[in-house]
Amino acid sequence: MDTIHTIGRRKTSVARIFMQEGQGKITVNGREFEDYFPVLTHRVDILKPFNVTDTLGKYDVRVNVKGGGKTGQAGAIRLAIARALLEVNPQYRQLLKPAGLLTRDPRMVERKKYGRPKARKKFQFSKR
Repeated sequence: MDTIHTIGRRKTSVARIFMQEGQGKITVNGREFEDYFPVLTHRVDILKPFNVTDTLGKYDVRVNVKGGGKTGQAGAIRLAIARALLEVNPQYRQLLKPAGLLTRDPRMVERKKYGRPKARKKFQFSKR
């Protein structure tokens, strides 16, 4: 099997992954997976596509991720892994699609408007 390259995005994070057959080693930005994501919920979120398709430990993943925070980066990596698994076997679509792993989450931070302190918050109103 060749190396599969896919991209995942979430909020302002962009993750590029390179997946190939191996022992299940995941490297994020040159660091160990557990070191880069010390929070358990992020690690579980990233491994969800492997758990849904029963392929945990079958592929080595090398990740380059930038932008955003840890939660956005974890979501971007999850989408990229799901897309890569789809390239490995198109039959996985039946498992990944109902789990919501192939959907790009479109929610972004709303921009700040002029004349306001934040996107929707208004300055305190004074009657007199």
